[in-house]
Amino acid sequence: MLSLLVKRRGYNVHIYQSNKLEFSLKVLTTLSASPLIQQIVPVLEQSHMVRMVNKADSTSDFEFEQAELGHGTETNKLVSGMDVIIHSGWLDPELSASDQLDYQMRCTYNLLWAAAEEGVTRFIYLSSLKLMEGYDPDLAVTERWKPTPSSDISVLGCHLGEMVCREFARERKINVVVLRLGEMTQEGNPCPSTSALYADDAIQAIEKSITAETSGWLDIFHIQSDVPDARFLTGQEWWSADDVAGPISLGYSPKARG
Repeated sequence: MLSLLVKRRGYNVHIYQSNKLEFSLKVLTTLSASPLIQQIVPVLEQSHMVRMVNKADSTSDFEFEQAELGHGTETNKLVSGMDVIIHSGWLDPELSASDQLDYQMRCTYNLLWAAAEEGVTRFIYLSSLKLMEGYDPDLAVTERWKPTPSSDISVLGCHLGEMVCREFARERKINVVVLRLGEMTQEGNPCPSTSALYADDAIQAIEKSITAETSGWLDIFHIQSDVPDARFLTGQEWWSADDVAGPISLGYSPKARG
């Protein structure tokens, strides 16, 4: 179906031949200059209104707003009217340790605070499966197992980001979905990691997490591709951490790869 991409009040919106706007939710993405988010956005724009923000100024083929994610009215204005926030914890590892930790803790806290105040329905945090690599590779590690963060700043940062999310979810301030993503891998890689994640599978998981039924407070899902000797189980039903809500399924089904 033919579509035209137009700008509407700061959002990218697709208008189809029927002249009907085909979108369902208003979605805000952070770290929007990153390769991961820039692969996701074109797919999300087919169904949703997407607002892209980035903490630092950056050159990109995409239009996004620069936002400091401070604790003030500007962050409230940023998230006002949004239905879903996709907050990526996948920072450039070349950033200083202090900058990474500041983003993962202070900025995540500020964003969650503003989101809760403005009535945002869902907060999706993109974390890393590296948090679970402390276990023996032969063990069937699931989302119910405790993270084993290393001292690597990128990994530790994701752990701290998850902790901030958990506290907001625990107080029922906002529904949080944590996606622990595997090692991002290019198509055609002859020797992918056992925790490899290809872009199409990552996009599928993130897209499903926007509208999936959840427990209503905190839901965690492990996301990796179907590769030989895959290390982590995916597609398992998640029993909410409160042990009260019934099992939840994201509906994630990675593409079969030999």
